[in-house]
Amino acid sequence: MKKIFSKHYWADKDVEQLVGQMLITGVITASLVVFIGGIVYLTQHGQGEVPDYRVFKGEGAGYTTFSGIFKGVLKLSTTEIIQLGVLVLIATPILRVACSLFAFILERDRLYIFITLIVLCVILFSIFGGIKG
Repeated sequence: MKKIFSKHYWADKDVEQLVGQMLITGVITASLVVFIGGIVYLTQHGQGEVPDYRVFKGEGAGYTTFSGIFKGVLKLSTTEIIQLGVLVLIATPILRVACSLFAFILERDRLYIFITLIVLCVILFSIFGGIKG
């Protein structure tokens, strides 16, 4: 029996197909979530008055934080559902980098492991460790 985390179990073609399916699934899922949220939003607010764009009004934490988005989705708020779709779309290439890291670890390719770790760290730092202000 082959070990699931061995190079012999995962061929290069298998990893490529997994990454390809993951990207397709992520984009389709994000598109569906945004589309459904957008349709529901338009049915609820489509006949409302036109906002005054001469005055800037920032959005609250409900639209700009992970916890606000997830709380809003649980309350079935349409704007947070749309934002969840955007988060899924952003997470898709991050998962691709993580899957590539897994493949390079299986191949024991140290150079690409190092490069992929740097890319993953830069992405995650830019999301979670950015300057708040």
